[in-house]
Amino acid sequence: MTFTLHRGDALSVLSTIANDSVDAVITDPPYNSGGRTSSERTARTARAKYTSGDATHDLANFPGENRDQRSYTRWLTELLTESYRATREGGVALVFTDWRQGPATSDALQMAGWTWHGQMAWIKPASRPRKGGFKQDCEYILWGVKGNLPMRDLYLPGHFIASQPRKNRVHITQKPMEVMQQLVQICRPGGTVLDPFTGSGTTGVAALREGRKFVGIELSDHYAQIAEQRLHRELTQDDFVLAGPEE
Repeated sequence: MTFTLHRGDALSVLSTIANDSVDAVITDPPYNSGGRTSSERTARTARAKYTSGDATHDLANFPGENRDQRSYTRWLTELLTESYRATREGGVALVFTDWRQGPATSDALQMAGWTWHGQMAWIKPASRPRKGGFKQDCEYILWGVKGNLPMRDLYLPGHFIASQPRKNRVHITQKPMEVMQQLVQICRPGGTVLDPFTGSGTTGVAALREGRKFVGIELSDHYAQIAEQRLHRELTQDDFVLAGPEE
């Protein structure tokens, strides 16, 4: 299997990807959560939103976390529209979100042309408690199909239980490898997985391990470098392609 990693803005790079060239879009966009007011959205970093005050790691922030819900819906619709164009008939989109942005994400998915097929829950046992209320220990994965879903001999779970990695964690919102390796199986064997928000590259590593090709896009130079290193370790030098933002 091979991969290509683009460095640059997701929407700009997506416009250069050929029609009908990928089989699945699996992504965790910066979904601008945790801000009830304008000041909360703009004054707090991603690290402040998504890590506890006593966290011992010092992971880098990432951009794109300050949109209000209306602009987020418009922005995500544009991204998923470009992703739809780049996806083959029968291809699938999986988009991570949380309870705040679930309605916006389902709107964007459908406005972009995908036929919405539902959502899966990702339950995180190691999560912060909430005094006086219910623990927020769940995120969601909304999924849709371009056209009709191919009937394959494949049965995937409707929910996932796994905590974020603690050992060798390299990203604030890093997803568990065991979850991502199950999700990428929705892509046909030997097909191509596209992630417009590659982050530290977990989706790409999972795709390669499951026998799929990978196309990633990452805006942050810091995280693109980490993703490059992780993806490269999965392959030999001859298989590696690194694309610049102009591509």
